[in-house]
Amino acid sequence: MTVSRGSASNPWQDPEPDGAVPGPTGDSADVLARLGRSWTWLLGSALTTLVPGVLLLVWPEATLHVLAVLIGLYLLVSGGFRFVAVFAREGHERLPGLLLAVLFVLAGVLCLRNPLQTIAALSLITGVVWLVSGILTLYTAVSAVNLPHRGVVMVAAVLGIVAGIVVLALPAESARALTRLLGLWLVLLGLAEAVVALAWRAALRRTRPPKPDAPAASA
Repeated sequence: MTVSRGSASNPWQDPEPDGAVPGPTGDSADVLARLGRSWTWLLGSALTTLVPGVLLLVWPEATLHVLAVLIGLYLLVSGGFRFVAVFAREGHERLPGLLLAVLFVLAGVLCLRNPLQTIAALSLITGVVWLVSGILTLYTAVSAVNLPHRGVVMVAAVLGIVAGIVVLALPAESARALTRLLGLWLVLLGLAEAVVALAWRAALRRTRPPKPDAPAASA
């Protein structure tokens, strides 16, 4: 789960159509910050969670090898999205997001490095990632100043915590059962992230300054 701030918490800045705040294009950190503030970037992160979940639900016969590869790719791509979103935060708020991005990438590497690992190991990896992700996102939602739609972000964070607890407390006994369980939670988490992205888009539109009236045509 990525949580951006940016233009919605700085209404005196003129956001671009996609929610990014204009700035010098020569600075790579600034480019990443503008990208991370975009609601479309948040929506892309949501799709990286939703698409694997749908694939797992419509393909419950996937082998453990395929399941590990799908989960590993999901974690790696999500880690990349979260890393970019870190640049959209204030300096003192970047640490939780950076830790989360590193956690996703390391977990993805573990899944892809040994895709034939046991069901218990795969459940442990995904459960820990979701649990820690939910806790860090909840912390960011509580501590961030002027965060738009704080309640929506907190609900999504709680959903991630519950998903992690369920996967850790109810280990699946077969690859098919684990596939259904992970697919269901990925879909729920992806939908929650999509709601956050759309809420962020609404917040950006409310803070966008009105366009000046067009000059009257001369007679």
